[in-house]
Amino acid sequence: MGHNPAARHETSKGNIQMVLWPAVALVGFLVLTGLVILMGTSTTARYEREQRAAARASVTPTSATEHVRAPQTAQAVRAA
Repeated sequence: MGHNPAARHETSKGNIQMVLWPAVALVGFLVLTGLVILMGTSTTARYEREQRAAARASVTPTSATEHVRAPQTAQAVRAA
């Protein structure tokens, strides 16, 4: 028939490489995408923690002042 077994082996090797490199590229893309998502998630969580802490810090002095004023208002109401 004229088929050379060595040529068949080389063709098979070429087919494997044609499938291998796109598969490697796909796996690499998925790994990098997962890494970006992981880094973004942790950064967003840290940002939200900092924002909540800043919001609590700005609310705390007002709340403390209100707690101090509340008994005085109650005493003023009783005296009247």
